[in-house]
Amino acid sequence: MHQCRSGKLLGMRISKDPNTVAIAVLRIAVGVFFTIFGQYKVFGTQFTLHGGFQEGIKGFLQGGAYPFMVPVLNGILAHGATAVAFSVAYGEFLIGISLFTGVLSRIASIFGFLLMTAMWLSGGYPGAQAAFWQYWGASLNWSIFAVSFVVLALGRPEELWAFRYLGTRSRGPS
Repeated sequence: MHQCRSGKLLGMRISKDPNTVAIAVLRIAVGVFFTIFGQYKVFGTQFTLHGGFQEGIKGFLQGGAYPFMVPVLNGILAHGATAVAFSVAYGEFLIGISLFTGVLSRIASIFGFLLMTAMWLSGGYPGAQAAFWQYWGASLNWSIFAVSFVVLALGRPEELWAFRYLGTRSRGPS
């Protein structure tokens, strides 16, 4: 069983375990990114109601969707772009808030991984004649976050600096 030597600083748990600190820093950093990515979409209308999402999908179709994703993207444009735009906007925002606060972070990480995988397959195709390494280079916008979400889903992202620990008394080593 994992032992975490911790104390309290200003009502928040602190840890001397570098892995616990690293996972918490990763969780909070990814949470900040996704809160920023989602907030302008949720609190503005350009992405959801004024064509921003549709333009992004068209850009994927013109610039590099994996061939099996082309019918999916065309179907979204034809039948449900606004609903999917709102799902993406609120999804990104809720993933960010969840990770930043440390509440339901594993679940948010699973949804984040699914979103990043969908984005990767929608916009990270370098072409049929590309060298193998170019597939990874074309995916960097999404694959780095996808790997981060895997780490967070497999780790214990809420063990340190999570809102659920605010105001609780430290019970010594856990």
